[in-house]
Amino acid sequence: MAQDIVPIELGLPQGDVVTLWAPHWREDGEEWEAFLGYGDDLYGFPDPARLAAFVRTAREHDLDDHPAWHVVPGLSAVDLSPDEDHQFDLVGVPELVAEPLDTWTVAELADIVEIARSLAEVCELDTVTEVLDAADGFSLLNQGMLAFGGRDGQKRWNELCQVVVDRWDELLDAIDSVVSTPEVPADAVATAEAELAEALEADNDDETAATTPSDVDEIEEVELGFWGEIGIDPIHIVTSDAEHYTLRCYLGDDPVFLGSGDKIDVFSSPRALARFLADDEAVEDNDLARVATWPRLRDAAIGGELQVEVEPDNTYVLNGLDTDLLAGPSEVDATQLDLAEELVLDAAVWAGDDSAEKVLQPSERLGWLVSFVLRPTPNRMPPSPPFDDEVETWRTLVADLEARFRQR
Repeated sequence: MAQDIVPIELGLPQGDVVTLWAPHWREDGEEWEAFLGYGDDLYGFPDPARLAAFVRTAREHDLDDHPAWHVVPGLSAVDLSPDEDHQFDLVGVPELVAEPLDTWTVAELADIVEIARSLAEVCELDTVTEVLDAADGFSLLNQGMLAFGGRDGQKRWNELCQVVVDRWDELLDAIDSVVSTPEVPADAVATAEAELAEALEADNDDETAATTPSDVDEIEEVELGFWGEIGIDPIHIVTSDAEHYTLRCYLGDDPVFLGSGDKIDVFSSPRALARFLADDEAVEDNDLARVATWPRLRDAAIGGELQVEVEPDNTYVLNGLDTDLLAGPSEVDATQLDLAEELVLDAAVWAGDDSAEKVLQPSERLGWLVSFVLRPTPNRMPPSPPFDDEVETWRTLVADLEARFRQR
């Protein structure tokens, strides 16, 4: 997608419509925001094919002076299809707030309210602004559950819900009233529809090929190597004061570590890990022992044939991340943080602890910072310093992880 021009889907009373949004750009020293439209009209299309047909043939609209617009007419209809992070179900908000109050509800509502505020500002929809200013809770959604905890927080949430019950239809009608669908050439629509159909067919072919045995599959299986064949990975963890080696695999989506209870058995070197695996102690009270390929691992270790080799994407460097996070998103190595988040979450899930998952939700302060680094989206404003609280929470997660280590 062209930088800073994003396809989005809006769930409205007239149905789901797709359009384009340019969240923010600077030109001649001023900051701008815009949607695809012209004059008082916001252009919305029933599907990506008609959106693609329009951008390829239109001559006049409000985004034609955007610095990246020249890229958009050359995009495929697939590229102009909104992803899940840019689908905003405004008409479903009453049902959403009727759900139990949790981090997911707050996060989804925060995204919807943010796009509604942008629509209000760009399209000069005073009614939308009035509705969203009618309860303090709407402006606090980006703080996550912190804003709705305790007696005062519950009161804020109840007031927000009451505004939704009483006035959300006003907001929907105001937005719905400015949406129009311009005519587009039938041949341009047919071309775009063919692109989408071809992409869908290609996806289906890929899925079929992935499940069809062939000589190529056999070659790939050979190239997996011993660890790939048994589906268990050696992992390397670097903390502020030590380096650790252990094993992990996945049973379905569930991580399983070498260890038991909530303790991960860790070793100071690959050789020490291999020696342990050859010892009878490795069989006792060990979660990995229930994996079907465990006997192959044990046989290789006992026979002295086991080579513990760690792939780069199984090396987790925790050291220094807290300092980088404190300095702000631009100072953080996204790959390092992505791996660290994976390890922290895997270990917590394996131990039956959901605290890491909760604080890493994008609606929470640490989760907001982490998601901005790892999964930046144009509809989110960058987190603002200082990041002391976020870093303190991160350090707690790392400390909890290290407390699970059982040095062997």
